[in-house]
Amino acid sequence: MKKEEFDFYSRTSLKAYNLDGKMRYQLNMLDSLDVYTKKHSENVANITCRLCEYLNMEEGFTIYTTMCAYLHDIGKIFIPPSILQKPTRLTDEEYEIMKTHTTIGYNMCMKDPELRPYAAGPLYHHEALNGTGYPNHLSAKDIPYEGQIIRVADEFEAITAKRQYKTHIGIIDTLNILIENSQPITKQEGINMIVKDVKHGKIDKKIVRALFKVVIDDTETEIASRSDYLNYVTKEIARLNKADSYYQKYLKAKSEKKKNYYKEGVLMYLKTPDENIDNFLQVRKEYQESLQARREHIKNLYKEIKKIKNLKV
Repeated sequence: MKKEEFDFYSRTSLKAYNLDGKMRYQLNMLDSLDVYTKKHSENVANITCRLCEYLNMEEGFTIYTTMCAYLHDIGKIFIPPSILQKPTRLTDEEYEIMKTHTTIGYNMCMKDPELRPYAAGPLYHHEALNGTGYPNHLSAKDIPYEGQIIRVADEFEAITAKRQYKTHIGIIDTLNILIENSQPITKQEGINMIVKDVKHGKIDKKIVRALFKVVIDDTETEIASRSDYLNYVTKEIARLNKADSYYQKYLKAKSEKKKNYYKEGVLMYLKTPDENIDNFLQVRKEYQESLQARREHIKNLYKEIKKIKNLKV
């Protein structure tokens, strides 16, 4: 059976900017990261690029911010694997070490003339508009916009990705978390926190709204992709139905001549080496089950889009 594949992050505008050609040196730095962090960095850059487009940023700023996003976690090269890849939640001491990846990444970029222009990515992507972020507890007026965009992309990708220490969280639940993070915290919530700006949440509402558009865009793309696969499965079922029509006659045939004739009719519609007269009905059953499951999945995706459109920030 043909395998259905869909990568939620594959719909990207990065190629339009020819980043690989212009920034090969910077992108090669990602090869030093562990496989999970490298994939995360690529996904964050993808989302960042598209957020910039939905925010109507100029092309130059989009390219610059996308490169900052590629390098935002580069400092994790120097975080001990025992912490970076720990399968359970970090202790307070380990978390403090993990947080140093921001300043480590910044210093790496500042020491390298090729990376220096993108040092904002590592330094600012964990700062929060209300001042509760790190490493410098900056507030809204002091956090560059590229850092604010990357923070939203980073938070979204980190929550939705499958991490070692937690289960996958759905898109709607993730967006609700981001909505919550865009709201100013109450005085009671801020008692034990460093809150410099009570007018803001941790992340920018406008950027979160742009993220909604990115997610809807991807969901619609996924629907189109899965619909194409449904068309393929439907045609395969129709083909095997024709094989079955000959097979039923084959079973009822009395003479050897007719049996051979109808058997050839069955084989005429079996097109892969894995299909034969003994198993094609099971193959058809699997296609039928797949068809039903995918139709239900597409139905749920449409429901998801409707829910996203009803979200308020």
